[in-house]
Amino acid sequence: MSSSKITIKNYIHKKYINKKENKKIIKNYTKIFNEVNFEIKNPKKNLNVLNKNFEFNFKSSDLKRFKNYKTVVVIGMGGSILGAEAIYYFLKKKIKKKFIFLNNLEEDKIVNLKRKKFSKILFIIISKSGNTIETLSNCFALNILKKKAKNIIIITQKKNNSLYALANKLNLFFIEHKSHIGGRFSVHSEVGVIPALLMGINIKKLRAEVDSYLSDKNKKVLQESAIKLANLINSKKVSNLIMLNYAPELEKFLYWCQQLIAESLGKKNKGFLPLISTAPKDHHSLLQLYLDGPKDKIFQIFSIEKNSKIKLNSRKNNYLKNKDITFIKNAQKKAMIKTLMKNNIPFKEIKIKSVDEKTLGKLFSFFILETVIIGKLAKIDPYTQPAVEQVKIFTKEFLN
Repeated sequence: MSSSKITIKNYIHKKYINKKENKKIIKNYTKIFNEVNFEIKNPKKNLNVLNKNFEFNFKSSDLKRFKNYKTVVVIGMGGSILGAEAIYYFLKKKIKKKFIFLNNLEEDKIVNLKRKKFSKILFIIISKSGNTIETLSNCFALNILKKKAKNIIIITQKKNNSLYALANKLNLFFIEHKSHIGGRFSVHSEVGVIPALLMGINIKKLRAEVDSYLSDKNKKVLQESAIKLANLINSKKVSNLIMLNYAPELEKFLYWCQQLIAESLGKKNKGFLPLISTAPKDHHSLLQLYLDGPKDKIFQIFSIEKNSKIKLNSRKNNYLKNKDITFIKNAQKKAMIKTLMKNNIPFKEIKIKSVDEKTLGKLFSFFILETVIIGKLAKIDPYTQPAVEQVKIFTKEFLN
């Protein structure tokens, strides 16, 4: 499929496709696609975030008081922060503010932050449950939760939880996180949109094409991709999904993808292990294993078409003479693709033609839709994460 912004092509050799399974999946696809469409229209479903008429729990005017902060610290975990981080690093050249993301328990980051003047920093604290241990720990370690603090935004559910209780007790600025939207699906909701607005990003453009893959023009690629990947999951011929990245701007987006795919599809002894691999660097460390190791991998190859400003000044090397960095990287990507095709190794190529809000918004939407549809086709509930909940319960036991 080709659009003005993104080209997506699947190359999966017939030997990986179970014909009998494929017939079942194709037969179910229309039903699943219609189910997904219904969920997008339903304001009480996860996928309602992909509705052009999605209703936010805030007004742009609510954020005017926070727009003068030049440094913003976002505190959260998983889906509460990965989307905002992906937006920041993809569109960083357009953003004039400094954003810092606290998405783990890292003492050095906390120590460095405590050296700064907090009155000049805006803190955005995001947790759907309001009880995320790492998020609360970072807030308490920084000691930022003060009575009537003017530099804090809290985004959480409006129910009995630690963050909501603190927002009420300390009279802090609060925005409700819709209870029916899971973290990994929340990038087009308040969770991603509020940080993006404060970055100066055009939200109308970011959300302009959230439903483009449901249109007749684009839905064919979604159908083809979801059917083939659901077949691979059900047949269990492939267990590793290598996201081979030739575009540094996409690194944080791929971490967002990693969580989306792993948490949504890793159930019932099924799923892909999504691994992010940096290219061409990893040609020199992992490529031998990729090409000559176990045949249990599918590759997703990401690149951005752009002009390079750096040309090589080499008179003694004919094949590098007058070449630029982008041309060389593109040659390496083409060589990788040719090798995968020659060896019938399954892969998908995602080529991006423009680094802008519309492109990123479409990328978020495509991967959300593809992942949900794959889960439903493979009889996996893409919205739950039961195994993770058990670890949270045990963690609290050890803390008591």
